[in-house]
Amino acid sequence: MVTGVSRDAGARCARRLAEDPSIGTVIGVDVVPPRAELGRVRFVRADIRNPVIAKVIAAEDVDTVVHTGVVATPGSAGGRSSMKEINVIGTMQLLAACQKAPGVAKLVVKSSTTVYGAGPRDPAMFTEEMAPRAIHHHGLSKDAVEVEGYVRGFARRRPDVCVSTLRMANWIGPKTDSPMTRYFALPVVPTVFGYDARLQFLHEDDGVEAIHHATVEELPGTFNLAGDGVLSLSQAIRRLGRPTLRLPSFTASSTAAVVRRARLADFSPDQITFLTYGRGVDTTRMRSEFGFEPKYTTAEAFDDFRRSLGTGAVTRASGLLRAGLGALRG
Repeated sequence: MVTGVSRDAGARCARRLAEDPSIGTVIGVDVVPPRAELGRVRFVRADIRNPVIAKVIAAEDVDTVVHTGVVATPGSAGGRSSMKEINVIGTMQLLAACQKAPGVAKLVVKSSTTVYGAGPRDPAMFTEEMAPRAIHHHGLSKDAVEVEGYVRGFARRRPDVCVSTLRMANWIGPKTDSPMTRYFALPVVPTVFGYDARLQFLHEDDGVEAIHHATVEELPGTFNLAGDGVLSLSQAIRRLGRPTLRLPSFTASSTAAVVRRARLADFSPDQITFLTYGRGVDTTRMRSEFGFEPKYTTAEAFDDFRRSLGTGAVTRASGLLRAGLGALRG
């Protein structure tokens, strides 16, 4: 059973699992039908926030649960309250259902490197054992920490279940629609004056393959997943060939509000902090214990995304962004 199949990442993971002849039946669950074609995946309309999800697991005799249903931005969830309900309450209900299901033998959780937060005192590379240096007050970072806490609790209560937590760097690629890809697609890219964030990416194809790998193998534990290498924000923007607009304080909420009002991207405070300080994770365990080698480096994944962008002239959106951000600078 794969959660969150109404979104592209969940749908792609479900389709990849359904293509594997060693897997008998793949069920995709979500509150709304997926926009993408699911192929051999059988869709079941269900809300993981509702205890009825336990009946779905029991009725379908589910032995493996792949949880991709964590929402990254309030806009895509209908607001911050809905986002927290889906991410935290939904995960709690899903884990409660799994705990009661004796047939569940494996749980794969698509988490994020955002659990480490982002701040000026961060180490060069976070390992899986390290705790975040910055305090999580809001957004996906806070939700991811809570989600992983509930997952660890479930693993203690059900030691017979193989639990794999995949802390993935930002997915990027031609098909990925996320706050990060929308940021880099802006006609004028705002940056914070005096900072140059360190970035790591995971190509969307590698992300799908990593989830498949965790599903078909016995790989308990927590793993950082990212493409090799690091790009600085300035290097990434130079590869795009797009103009930048340097701001004295990109962490100001009014800056992100301009971008949201222009309907160009949906930024949350933790994403803005990440674009200020960046983050790096160590992927040694990805190879030594998880046994996975991404096909794309960070730079190659970004370049594949870059080639998918249009190269036309700056549009009306550029004027809106320049005018709004220019007013902030003034």
